[in-house]
Amino acid sequence: MEIHVAAGVGRGPTELAAYDAALADAGVGDFNLVVVSSVVPADATVRSVETVPDLGSPGDRLTVVQAHASATPADAHDTDAVTACLGWATGPGPGLFYEAEGTDADAVRETVREGLAAGRDLREWTFDDEETRVATVETDEGAFVAAVVVAAYGEGEPIA
Repeated sequence: MEIHVAAGVGRGPTELAAYDAALADAGVGDFNLVVVSSVVPADATVRSVETVPDLGSPGDRLTVVQAHASATPADAHDTDAVTACLGWATGPGPGLFYEAEGTDADAVRETVREGLAAGRDLREWTFDDEETRVATVETDEGAFVAAVVVAAYGEGEPIA
């Protein structure tokens, strides 16, 4: 199985509209997302991509791990941007994802690294590689904003 990791940002008149725009920017806006925790199956390959490729039909169910950050127009008075970060540690067997969000991109990335380290310490698996992917969007006094990083598992499946 391939797991595609992509980032997206969006703006909109509501929080949900901004989130929808960010998902569309990442390439998963037309799926019904099923969010799972953070284990990479042993047989999976994780690939960072610009946008998620065509994985099925609109309305299909798609399994994802996601990091999601959002801000309201009022938040623009207090912060310049919000960041979502998704990190992964993989090896010859199973692996881990870890997600975080916040207003300081460096702190968010460090939180992900610390989380991955803690997750590795809990398991007796072999981890050879570690990567992170970040999405940052500037706040806007005139719109809601959202940033997402999604790891899309496999392909979409019909719901019914």
